[in-house]
Amino acid sequence: MEDMTPAVVLGAGANGLGVARSLARARVPTWLLDTDARQPEMFTRAAKPLALCALHGEALIEDLERLAGTVFGDTRPVLFLTQEETVRTVSRFRERLVDHYRFALPAQATVDALQHKQGFQQLAEQHAAPIPPLVHVRTPDDLPGLGHLHYPVVVKPGGRDAAYSRQFKKAYRVEDLAQASELVGRILPVMPDVVVQEWIDGPDSNIYFCLQYLDRQGQLVASFTGRKIRSWPPQTGGTASCTAAPEAHAELSRLTEQFFRATGVVGMASMEYKRDARSGAFRMVEPTIGRTDYQEEVATLNGVNLPHAAWCSELDKPFPAPMPAARVRVWRVRSEDQQSAAAQQQPASLGMQGASVVDALWRGSDPVPGLLHGWRRVQRALQSRTAKVMPGSQTAGSKP
Repeated sequence: MEDMTPAVVLGAGANGLGVARSLARARVPTWLLDTDARQPEMFTRAAKPLALCALHGEALIEDLERLAGTVFGDTRPVLFLTQEETVRTVSRFRERLVDHYRFALPAQATVDALQHKQGFQQLAEQHAAPIPPLVHVRTPDDLPGLGHLHYPVVVKPGGRDAAYSRQFKKAYRVEDLAQASELVGRILPVMPDVVVQEWIDGPDSNIYFCLQYLDRQGQLVASFTGRKIRSWPPQTGGTASCTAAPEAHAELSRLTEQFFRATGVVGMASMEYKRDARSGAFRMVEPTIGRTDYQEEVATLNGVNLPHAAWCSELDKPFPAPMPAARVRVWRVRSEDQQSAAAQQQPASLGMQGASVVDALWRGSDPVPGLLHGWRRVQRALQSRTAKVMPGSQTAGSKP
């Protein structure tokens, strides 16, 4: 009889939707959990929706304990995490969940280190991994260290912080020491945890990533290497489109597995790289630990179903050999702020004529998430237009 052990995906959005669709391809019964049951992704055919009170903190753990008794019973679903804060919570409360859910996470100290940019830097340097120099700034007394870096540099927070996100961008490219000192000086009162790292020269299409799943013994179960086509915002933003990069797979899969095994990483993990335009060498940028990557589904679309690999591993089942797609697939996510000509760069510009573009939301076989997202975009546009017209609108001859 076919094993019907379900999967539970925490967090919707493009990430969670891609995981649910990947599991549905392998006929794994899946639940998609989020705090907002009205999100377009929650209406997918690939999973059953369930509303949560929270996606982090003890409220999440209490919700998961309750669902284990009332919905999932004795099945012990395989747990998939899609957000960094969720990983932090599940890691810290793992002892309360292990009897109810199946999941693999590194040791707490490893999670804490690799979720912080300075912690990752220290581990990368300790294991002689290819990573650019970095200065960690916590007080104004640390600012002189910026003078030891070669410019340009990238300035970003050491970890996730709500106060920082409300006032500053995800990251900044800075051209010289004076600009870096001024910017960091403005950030410190808001977040006394800033990293400044030497910039790796090259376009967004020089950014690569290796997505992996390692079992509880640290053995590699599945690996996929991809590359970005574009980021939004350009240079410092997240993935807007990406595809497979088989030409770099041997090197990056080896480097990634080597680092993860050396640092004790197990479960879902990935590493981002950038190829230096001057030297041609790959340099590590940042890891993702304990959760699926934002663009995880690009691997499934190109023949390597990593969520299914995780499900098989947790149930001690063999993972079927990957079947490369007959045609290269490009994964793309669109939003209202990606309308410039640069943002709409096509795969053909990278010599990828004939590639098939797959939208993160819209699928003919699963249309509701895409339709809802499109309809809500129209609603927001109409509301914005109405708000601009109504306050000061006056007809000819009317009194002010």
